[in-house]
Amino acid sequence: MKKILNQDQINKIVKRIAYQIHEKNSNESHIFLIGIKKNGYTLANLINKELELISQSFIKLNYLIINKKNPLDIIDSNFELDEMKNKSIVLIDDVLNSGKTLLYGVKFLLDIPLSNFNTVVLIDRNHKKFPIKIDFKGISLSTSIDENVNVVFEKNNSFAVID
Repeated sequence: MKKILNQDQINKIVKRIAYQIHEKNSNESHIFLIGIKKNGYTLANLINKELELISQSFIKLNYLIINKKNPLDIIDSNFELDEMKNKSIVLIDDVLNSGKTLLYGVKFLLDIPLSNFNTVVLIDRNHKKFPIKIDFKGISLSTSIDENVNVVFEKNNSFAVID
């Protein structure tokens, strides 16, 4: 097991991504951050805290629950799609493996008209099998398909490892 990101590196990435989201959405009155449960939501919460310090926009933190093994299952959320109509959405996950989970998240959210849509991942593994574009990423990592990348979010001790 090899550590690829430590707490300090994750903090810097989160701050940079928050600034990128702010710059891309500076004219938006509302920004909806949607984290894919579990780690995507944790990452979205960290980004939310940074974004609230720099943005004048109304920012709302939400989540999607997607079955990563079978994304065709029912997708659950803590929001109504109608409240996001003509607003800006940022979909967030921790690691992009094949792109399947994010793609189904995007599909779920595109049932309403939006003013802006962005995607965020902490780690992009460069193994995309699905046509998903990541707008803001922490790091790109070339790995073999057999290697596992895991992000662990703990208070004051978050890290990412590859094994």
